[in-house]
Amino acid sequence: MNANPGPKLILLCGLPGSGKTTLAKRLAREIPAVRLCPDEWMADLGIDPFDEPARDRLERRFSKHAQDLLRLGQSVILEFGFWTQAERDEKRLSARALAVPVELHYLAASIDELRHRLEARDRDRQPGAVPVSREALEEYAKLFQTPDDDELGLFDEPPARRHG
Repeated sequence: MNANPGPKLILLCGLPGSGKTTLAKRLAREIPAVRLCPDEWMADLGIDPFDEPARDRLERRFSKHAQDLLRLGQSVILEFGFWTQAERDEKRLSARALAVPVELHYLAASIDELRHRLEARDRDRQPGAVPVSREALEEYAKLFQTPDDDELGLFDEPPARRHG
């Protein structure tokens, strides 16, 4: 049973294959919380997962929906990856404007481990899983801004902050 029954926003931060969806599903059951995962929605709607304008529109819509859910007292998990500090700051500040705690769960793994997990995921044909090549993964890693201890300190303390 959750000791704090009020709503909270949970941001899952990490590269493809880091375990965001696995953690999100577990947390959604335990808290309980509404889980919003763009990859799954895009797959279900038949949208190319690499259609960046569509992904941006969907993530903006999810962000508005999350704010509505938080206002109604429902906890929300956003599985966007949150590759930049600016994205993480924006979500933290918008939830804090509603007086809602915000957790950031950073899931870290080496490129080799991520690639291994992605290959296994591709073999299993998991629903909503986006195929990611090693080359793309290496490019994504160059764009990813790892949250440091100072940034992590801006968020409310989850039971385990770093995963991987």
